[in-house]
Amino acid sequence: MSSTLAGWLQVIALVGALALCYRPLGDHIARILTTSKHLRAERGLYKVIGVDGDADQRWPVYLRSVLAFSAVSVLFLYGLIRLQGHLLLSLGVPQMSGHQAWNTAISFTANTNWQSYSGESAMGHLAQMAGLAVQNFVSAAVGIAIVAALIRGFTRNRTDRVGNFWVDLTRIVLRLLLPISIVFALVLVANGVVQNFHGFHEVATLAGDPQSVPGGPVASQEVIKLLGTNGGGFYNANSAHPFENPTGFTNLLQVFLILLIPFALPRAFGRMVGDHRQGYAIVAVMGLFWMASVALITFFESQHSGAAMQAAGGAMEGKEQRFGIAASSLFAASTTLTSTGAVNSFHDSYSPFGGGLTMFNMMLGEIAPGGTGSGLYGMLVLAIVAVFVAGLMVGRTPEYLGKKLGGREMKFASLYILTTPTIVLIGTGVAMALPGERAGMLNSGAHGFSEVLYAFTSASNNNGSAFAGITVNTDWYDTALGLAMVFGRFLPMVFVLALAGSLAQQQPVPATPGTLPTHKPLFVGLLSGVVLIVVGLTYFPALALGPIAEGLS
Repeated sequence: MSSTLAGWLQVIALVGALALCYRPLGDHIARILTTSKHLRAERGLYKVIGVDGDADQRWPVYLRSVLAFSAVSVLFLYGLIRLQGHLLLSLGVPQMSGHQAWNTAISFTANTNWQSYSGESAMGHLAQMAGLAVQNFVSAAVGIAIVAALIRGFTRNRTDRVGNFWVDLTRIVLRLLLPISIVFALVLVANGVVQNFHGFHEVATLAGDPQSVPGGPVASQEVIKLLGTNGGGFYNANSAHPFENPTGFTNLLQVFLILLIPFALPRAFGRMVGDHRQGYAIVAVMGLFWMASVALITFFESQHSGAAMQAAGGAMEGKEQRFGIAASSLFAASTTLTSTGAVNSFHDSYSPFGGGLTMFNMMLGEIAPGGTGSGLYGMLVLAIVAVFVAGLMVGRTPEYLGKKLGGREMKFASLYILTTPTIVLIGTGVAMALPGERAGMLNSGAHGFSEVLYAFTSASNNNGSAFAGITVNTDWYDTALGLAMVFGRFLPMVFVLALAGSLAQQQPVPATPGTLPTHKPLFVGLLSGVVLIVVGLTYFPALALGPIAEGLS
């Protein structure tokens, strides 16, 4: 069987598995976010933290709860990392510097999981479990909570309440993320992923050289890093490490976990707004972009001249040797179209256009299907823009799901769209203007510029993957990328929650013959066009200086 055919069989199997989970998981998420019943464990947690589980919040209060919880998370994780050498299960790892610990704490709280360190040599078991893995759960839950508030903005009328953040956070962790993680952690362990508390072991390589290899609670962190679209690796090689990703089956399972919740959320959206067709339209746009990205990256990585490359089916430098071009490309497309950032190959070694596509995936806003929650609320903001554009073309007030889209709503949507490109382009420009930071590039010319552009794109879009040639463990990069992660994560949430509050206050308007149907193929095409034009072309000049220039040279 050819590698290309095997690769497409994997894609077909993956699509089939996601399709089977779309309805039951989406309905389960909708029930979690709409039920008025609380579990006994949840009531106990509400009592401990002093929360009334039956009281909804106004959007500013919801926002303050998100920001307060995230700020405490950063401080707790920073303290744990800085003090880990004095705690149990530290394995004797050296103390992390202040600026790197700050960058790491921001990274995992913001669901970015950018790592300027080698996981196995910089983190002890306690920091991995009580710090990083915990943030993998709660940062993913925060994203889903934000989109839940936005959907309530569409479904509620004449109210200033968009839900209760503490209730949403608790339910999402206990009823969604934790049960799935337990099941699939056992599956990963059964298929060879490490789960123990071993320290470092000296082993001999095939060449006879000694190598120090640590064990650890890998499977339990691996599953939520993928399910929550987090991405931070227990080991420096991430999902290219055989302890994290030992077989072809686990490789495909990891891609499945990355896409599972983001592709199921449109079903929850359709159910919550009372029209499943709305969810089908959104998931169709997500699926089209995902499939196009997989196909194009696979194509570009397979197109190489030379006998050796042709015999291998493409350039294998930086690829996952065990799984080949197709599985590496599938992983690369899925991890950059979501906010995951996990890698089983190194994007810095991809062809100019293949690597450029991984960057372009993130520049789209990681909406196809995007991160847990963040992908759907990003797509819904773009859907609002698409409806507004259609309304302008026919000369009528735009409406989406019964809510009018006026100047206030469009200001919030516009600010959301402009925030991330502003952070990416300013950060890249400043880095390229500073001689000391340019010196951190491994390569010169267009590819060196791509390394810097990729770093700020990844940080600002809460992805976490990198063009590995750039040296980022410096005071300046740790600070600048940390700020990019903070603003890129939380400023869009401000505008989404403000938009939710504005929509919830409206009285719904009935559909008329002039109302744009937002569940038909015409809208799917319109929304796809808006994504490409409004989001994609924002970055075209920067891409022209990097991967496009390199590919054409």
